[in-house]
Amino acid sequence: MSDKSGNAKKPTWVIDKERARRAAAAETVWLFGLHAVRDALANPVRQKLRLVVTQNALARLGDLHGMQPEITDPRIFDKAVGLAAESVHQGAALEVKPLKWGSLSEVALREAPGETRPLLVALDRVTDPHNVGAILRSAEVFGARAVIAPHRHSAPETGALAKTASGALERQPYLRVPNLAEALTQLKNMGFILVGLDGTGTESLPDLMSDLSGRAVCLVMGAEGPGMRELTIKTCDHVARIPFAADFGSLNVSNAAAVALYAAGRA
Repeated sequence: MSDKSGNAKKPTWVIDKERARRAAAAETVWLFGLHAVRDALANPVRQKLRLVVTQNALARLGDLHGMQPEITDPRIFDKAVGLAAESVHQGAALEVKPLKWGSLSEVALREAPGETRPLLVALDRVTDPHNVGAILRSAEVFGARAVIAPHRHSAPETGALAKTASGALERQPYLRVPNLAEALTQLKNMGFILVGLDGTGTESLPDLMSDLSGRAVCLVMGAEGPGMRELTIKTCDHVARIPFAADFGSLNVSNAAAVALYAAGRA
């Protein structure tokens, strides 16, 4: 197929893909809160575009690492940067480009500082940015190499996520992949044992981690309510549960991730 000039006309799917790539390249994120902004400013690989602060926040931020601040009145701060009124910004906001962590293999095979075993976390349909931010904090604390999630139906990199992560977003790889099941299969081929976390699991997580001592593990978990999708569960090598002292329900996903990471790191 060609246009009037005789040049080959691109298929619609190619044009759509190119538009999506350009839109992704133009995407920016507003990080807010003193801690999140301070850590992003200190991150040499973070592409930083605008720093908007109140005079009070500027005095508390410390080193701006070469950024020229735009000082604004606290009464109009939300409108100046387009933040939701409920955002706890503390008078500091930084416009940035999302971080690029590399390919799945690069991230999964990169040794984490102080790790006791190769450890990853995969999230299936965890869309709450506060949960993902808390999981990133736990992943950093317990030495996981990365947190992996599908590009669709997951929490994107946002100011709320960064604030909950309390700086971990700048240091802990958060990799969103096109297809989670395919990514999990790739991890299997890299030697990772896939351990799904679910209340219906027949194996106890601490016992399983002891049996897998020293092995590379990817902990897979879903959001509260829907949990992991059927294909995700089928892809896992084991489905384990966190033993509870009584039948009173279950942990939320960020708490479950912290417990599971601790158990995996000690085994």
